[in-house]
Amino acid sequence: MDELTQSMKDAGCDKETIGTVCRLYDGGQVEDAVKVLRRHRCALMDEVHESQSKVDCLDFLLRNIHKKVLKQKI
Repeated sequence: MDELTQSMKDAGCDKETIGTVCRLYDGGQVEDAVKVLRRHRCALMDEVHESQSKVDCLDFLLRNIHKKVLKQKI
C-alpha cells in the first residue's frame, strides 16, 4: 500500500474516494484529486462543528444542573 492510499485511509476516506483520488492522481489530474480531498476535508469539518455544537449543549446542561444542585444545598 502506498503512502497516498494509507494517508487517505488514515484521514477516514472511504474506498470510493480513495479510488477516485488515486485514479485522478495517477492520470495526471492532480488539481481534480485535490478538489476531491478538499470536499472530504469540508465534510470532516462539518462533523467537527456538529460535534462541537453538541458538546456546547452538554456544557450548558451540566452548568444548569450544577446551579440547581448548588441552590438546593443553600
